[in-house]
Amino acid sequence: MAHLLVVESWVGSMSRLLPRAIREGGHEFTFLTRDLHHYLRSAPEGVAHPLLGARNVITADTNDTEALLPRVRRLHEVLGFDGVLTSCDYYLPTVARTAAALGLPGPAPEAVGHACRKDATRRVLAEAGVAGPRFAVHEEWAELARAAREIGYPLVAKPVDLCAGMFVRRVDDEEQLAAAVGALADFPVNARGQRRVPAVLLEELLDGPEVSVETVSHAGAVHVIGVTDKSVGGAPAFIETGHMFPAALSAADADAAEQTALGALKALGLTDGVVAHTEIKLTSAGPRVVEVNPRPAGNRITELVRHVTGIDLAAAFVDVSLGRAPDLRRTDTGLRSAAVGFLVPEATGTLETLDGERVRTAPDVLEAQFAEPGRQVRAAGSNNEYLGHVMAADPAGTGARARVEALLGEVRSGLVIR
Repeated sequence: MAHLLVVESWVGSMSRLLPRAIREGGHEFTFLTRDLHHYLRSAPEGVAHPLLGARNVITADTNDTEALLPRVRRLHEVLGFDGVLTSCDYYLPTVARTAAALGLPGPAPEAVGHACRKDATRRVLAEAGVAGPRFAVHEEWAELARAAREIGYPLVAKPVDLCAGMFVRRVDDEEQLAAAVGALADFPVNARGQRRVPAVLLEELLDGPEVSVETVSHAGAVHVIGVTDKSVGGAPAFIETGHMFPAALSAADADAAEQTALGALKALGLTDGVVAHTEIKLTSAGPRVVEVNPRPAGNRITELVRHVTGIDLAAAFVDVSLGRAPDLRRTDTGLRSAAVGFLVPEATGTLETLDGERVRTAPDVLEAQFAEPGRQVRAAGSNNEYLGHVMAADPAGTGARARVEALLGEVRSGLVIR
């Protein structure tokens, strides 16, 4: 039995999947957080949050890495950690530095730091010759306006250090660019109380469908688990509205996406101790890297993979964080594809009616969760405003996405926000 240090977590599905994977692996964990109530607020009433299953729950300022490292060293002397991990992007660099300081398994801190900063990722990949969009990074308005003209409209403006599509916007002219830059400037601190880098990343707008490549890296070898497709809506925002695993791609397109992701991971140095989620655009000019996430995929993708292949990416994440070879053997689950679709609010107000009861019991449905009427909602600007999701499978082929879309259509037909 191993003892893991978990430093913060997302509050969504991974905050449940990761503790489960640790427990089912026969291990235990200590949970380190600056604000336990951040997680308790997300637990259903009357249900203990899985993070409370920790052997120890310790409060510390996880936003101050320099002060945190001596504290963790002292804890390590007493508690003896075998690995350290997090599912939350904002703490991946802290975890990498902590693992290195304690002599525990994990990717190089520099590699993780580069992957968690979108501008650094762009520079590293460009220097390595890995295909991506034309881009520029600036803080001052005059330089941003000039760079935008050089790249050419339409383009994408995004923060360098936020997640879930927050403040990522398509801009078609200088007026829209000014609005996007102004909105970002009005958000100087992220949801975890960390001060943001004020730089803005401008990128060429890429055509074509978007997919993600799910990989597990151990002992210098990167194992491709598969390719997930995604649907994106909410223009001018880029909101993920659904995913299907495996993506319905030709063998050539799937291989091109996989090879591009492998090139990106190698260039960044993410070839050991990492479960990664690399987003790729299959453009008319070939595959281009959107971003590299050095942690398991969110938005229920890890569960899509498990339903189809039997591979538990949360468990693999625990294994590689302990320096152990992950179990990546595929099993016949009886399913050939699985998809998830998200209910995205298009209006601001009070959720008056949302009836998903029939959908919950429909054939082929794996999961169906929806918000309760009475909730205050706002028109979605990122992946943080979903009103629920439906997950369904197809035992015969790649029909899971169509099934999910039909089911969500039923729910939308009765959705009322006033």
